[in-house]
Amino acid sequence: MNPANHPRPIARVHQACIAHQDIAHQDSAHRDSAVDRGVDIGLVTADGEGIAAQGRGRLIGGVMSEQRKTVTAAKRTTTAHKRTTRSTEEAAVATPLPQFLQSAGNLTLGQRKLLVDQALLMLEQNYVHLPLKAAMHAVNPLQRLRVMRARMERQTAETMEAEWIFHRQMSSIFHSVRDLHTNYLLPVPFAGKIAFLPFMIEKCFDLTGEHYLVTRTVAGYTAPQFGAGAEVTHWNGTPIARAVALNGAQFAGSNDAANLARGLESLTLRPLVIQSPPDEEWVTLSYVGLDGSKQELREQWKVTTNLPPMTDLDALTEASASMGLDLDSDEKSRARKVLYLQDVVALESGQSSAELRAPVAVGQADLPTTMPGVFRAREVVTSHGTFGHLRIFTFSVTDPVAFRNEFVRLAAALPQDGLIVDVRDNGGGHIYASEFTLQTMTPRHISPEPVQFISTPINLRICRRHKDNPAGIDLGPWFDSLDLATETGAAYSAAKPITPEDGANDLGQTYYGPVVLITDARCYSATDIFAAGFADHEIGMILGVDDNTGAGGANVWTHGLLATLLNEPPPPDPTSPYEALPNGANLRVAIRRTLRVGELSGTPVEDLGVRPDATHKLTRADLLSGNVDLLEAAGGLLAAMPRRRLAVSTSLAGTTLRVRLQVDGIDRVDLYLDDRPISSEDLTAAPLDIDILDVAAGQRLRADGYAGGELVGSRRLLT
Repeated sequence: MNPANHPRPIARVHQACIAHQDIAHQDSAHRDSAVDRGVDIGLVTADGEGIAAQGRGRLIGGVMSEQRKTVTAAKRTTTAHKRTTRSTEEAAVATPLPQFLQSAGNLTLGQRKLLVDQALLMLEQNYVHLPLKAAMHAVNPLQRLRVMRARMERQTAETMEAEWIFHRQMSSIFHSVRDLHTNYLLPVPFAGKIAFLPFMIEKCFDLTGEHYLVTRTVAGYTAPQFGAGAEVTHWNGTPIARAVALNGAQFAGSNDAANLARGLESLTLRPLVIQSPPDEEWVTLSYVGLDGSKQELREQWKVTTNLPPMTDLDALTEASASMGLDLDSDEKSRARKVLYLQDVVALESGQSSAELRAPVAVGQADLPTTMPGVFRAREVVTSHGTFGHLRIFTFSVTDPVAFRNEFVRLAAALPQDGLIVDVRDNGGGHIYASEFTLQTMTPRHISPEPVQFISTPINLRICRRHKDNPAGIDLGPWFDSLDLATETGAAYSAAKPITPEDGANDLGQTYYGPVVLITDARCYSATDIFAAGFADHEIGMILGVDDNTGAGGANVWTHGLLATLLNEPPPPDPTSPYEALPNGANLRVAIRRTLRVGELSGTPVEDLGVRPDATHKLTRADLLSGNVDLLEAAGGLLAAMPRRRLAVSTSLAGTTLRVRLQVDGIDRVDLYLDDRPISSEDLTAAPLDIDILDVAAGQRLRADGYAGGELVGSRRLLT
């Protein structure tokens, strides 16, 4: 029935004389110390928190090989199954780097010219951050490409440079803009491959300064007094801190913290689709052994096949057009599963971010989840109380609503006195998933971050073709402003959100305790957007392991997607400037830049990032004992934040709806029926009953709670 046809409901108030009843949460059971240290089956993370598979595979060429058969998941096609199974089997074989490089080098001079021409096209006509990058980092990638192209005209097939030099030059030009969204993606045989050393190194701090510890090794790998806890002092004879800084300077971090984080990761793991192969064939590592002795080892780089990505980023789909993804982080996340976690690969049937039919618990202390590659949820006991810890490893999913719903389910099963949302090392993914989730932790209306195209003729052509949403990617909101830009001289289009605003607010608040968000310098793209939205809507405190996020604020499109947008729906545009790239090569650019909302409205996220309210430097105990000090710090922040309760129960008798309100930390509740105001009541500690007349079943009741005039809680119910 249409709510507009109902008589305006009348509220009657009754003060209930019953004692307030608190909801008690039992303390969590004592955790298995092995799980806290991360030595059982589970998810690998850059901080060593993940739970590794031990003794469940065999070592072939330095990589674990799963002994069980991979089966097809219910939600994927047979073709996808064959592809992921083949990738998992190929990952069992590791090839020494020199042997792998012998198969590289088959791009013709014409193909190289084509790659340079298409790179010029995308950076000049599609790249939204080009003015910002030229100003902030004093770079000119267009001129470098033009010079490179001019010199190629003087080359022949016999005199052209070695292919590795070409790839190195292209990568260097793209890395110069310090944007992890904007990449030259190498062709076969590099695409889909990773170069690795059989261990991970992470940084921690104590009163004497910073230290670099081994936190994980590939199953079966041994060296004298080497393992989790061994301290690395030198890398190829260079002090380790300097080696990290020099390595980080080669890659695309948007700030110093991001540079150092990328530099450390890339010492031992490099996705060859996005990073050039290591110059050295092996590394020499000096370290303090587990017994305190000085040790040295030499280890050869090896190459193996990575797991496939979750989404075909070239396809004309809503997911590919709504991606905010750091490909480097995404590739490394999948690579760590290949190297260390074959049990998780099998659990996900060789797929990335798979959604299972039934929840499974990965570790003994974890809650079961249908997305074991995406979430980890558990109770944590600190000296400040028992709280929920909900780790989000990625936003790279195909179904953002399913992602949000699983987050809600897990958060509801955790203690309600405080929630730690941990997005460290999360390179982003589906922008919808990140912004759909914010509403569940706040009573405030969520304003998704708006985005802008740069005003260019080719962007205008693309938006004109898709202004009426003929192929499922609606670019209409940006068309009018781009169409006027020639006359107005506007550098950018109007700022409109990618995420549907109704989807960002259709569920509302579901978690009512205080929330702390943990970030680091590897947070990027959709995760930067998530952190920015968390801050802009004042959802809670942000605790940073680093002093900034990765500062990646954009929606990213591939060359393949751009080409498809001018060819679909038929007939294709015969004047499209995009030409097919050779040998599986690809290009990506930041296509739409994101802007902040709230107090920082209009401020770009790119290069500026999201700074935390407080910082915590990781300790040795954090790296080796499940982040105990980090979670203790988060618990301290939660304990200092106000706790509130807004309990609403209803009963409908005929056309009279009785509403009972029980609150803590709230002094006023406003009631709405189908968004029409019904009642506003000042509250004391005792429960309050309110009768609302002329109510029909199925109407929407909303209760908004206030403290000192500030909206602090909201519940939605159906009558």
